[in-house]
Amino acid sequence: MKANDVDILVIGAGIVGIATAYYLAVQHKRSRLLIVDECQPMALTSAQSGENYRNWWPHPTMADFTNHSTDLMEDIARRSDNRIHMTRRGYFLATREERPEELLQQLFAGYGDQAAAQIRLHEGITSDYVPPLSADWQAAPDGVDVLLCRDLIQKCYPAFDKEVATGLHIRRAGDISGQQLGQYMLETMRLSGAQFQQARVLGIAKAERFDVDVLADGTRQTIKADIIVNAAGPFAAQVAVMHGEELPIVNVLQQKIAFADRNRAVDRRMPFTIDLDGQTLAWSDDEREALAAAPEFAQLLAPMPGSIHCRPDGGDHGEWIKLGWAFNAETTTEPVREPELNPYFPEVVLRAASRLQPALARYLGALPRDRVHYGGYYPMTKENWPLLGAARTPGVFLATALSGYGTMGACAAGDLCARAVVGAPVPAFARSLSLARYEDKALMDGLQATASRGLL
Repeated sequence: MKANDVDILVIGAGIVGIATAYYLAVQHKRSRLLIVDECQPMALTSAQSGENYRNWWPHPTMADFTNHSTDLMEDIARRSDNRIHMTRRGYFLATREERPEELLQQLFAGYGDQAAAQIRLHEGITSDYVPPLSADWQAAPDGVDVLLCRDLIQKCYPAFDKEVATGLHIRRAGDISGQQLGQYMLETMRLSGAQFQQARVLGIAKAERFDVDVLADGTRQTIKADIIVNAAGPFAAQVAVMHGEELPIVNVLQQKIAFADRNRAVDRRMPFTIDLDGQTLAWSDDEREALAAAPEFAQLLAPMPGSIHCRPDGGDHGEWIKLGWAFNAETTTEPVREPELNPYFPEVVLRAASRLQPALARYLGALPRDRVHYGGYYPMTKENWPLLGAARTPGVFLATALSGYGTMGACAAGDLCARAVVGAPVPAFARSLSLARYEDKALMDGLQATASRGLL
């Protein structure tokens, strides 16, 4: 195959672009395929992934999507002797609200017709609830356990804030190595003839075929292609403009920190845990006075949103933990290759995470120097659903807008986009994940009226 003349050009070598190319090359035998990206594969946002996955979403369509993706990841785990380091201790959603009706309604809505079989309620300390003692994904239960008893939660998770009254333990959930998943796909598809070229896309023109101008090794070149897949992550909207199309995507910069938990503040067997409750950060009087004097810090004195993330990293015998918090989810930005991170984020997210797990407060003002502060973009639609399948421009297909679920959704996104490219049958839910959903007024009205965006 000549690198400048291909059947399919995939723009973007993040985990979603790689997955799309993988299913095109391996499943559908499309060997004249080229991936291009300005960076090396699995860079930018894919390199900053939280590497978590779950199969629950407060809408059946997205639950079907993430279940499908989990099925595909499990298939790779089996065939690769679990090279992707798949574990399954679950997602634990914690709140201090007793019987949070809206949350429970979302839970039941997400499981749809399967709710009765999948949801187990535990209302007393003598419950038969079993914490995630093993990380083995093949031995873990499915469904969700709803803990509605403070004493039961304290018995199973004594490091949590004693005021936590409700816990939702999503069992088909855990973490994987996104980098190993991407590397496995790259190695496998190369055996089928797919190639990668490091190049920056400059422009796209269409005559009988697409002429894609790129800059590679300082030289301007033209790649001819029959089909283009836009999997450019945070740059997908910019790529779409090159062929005269607008996509309903915005980008939100999200940040995380990781550090060695040498004080063992976090139980190594703890599920990936999210404190759902909003809070006002606890500052001393002197700190509040200093923050109030700087307008740019005013947000840190006001009530803040919830969804602070925490999980152990590196397995049962590891030492590191990861903390994340999408408190700036409404602030959109234009993407750049090297985003500027907020230097105060580590202190802020640690302070917030200490509310659910008070032992983390030992690190306030004393975070290890070898901590890692990193961040990437969440490209997202207003409803926080992906865009998969045909674009409005004939010959262009989309695999983008996977926001904070790129790693967990990559396999399904790649599979569905690849099926659209070759004209293969797709699951019933796929249409609602394409641009066609915007023509479905009932669906869009329903999404606008309900809290279906999921957890960032």
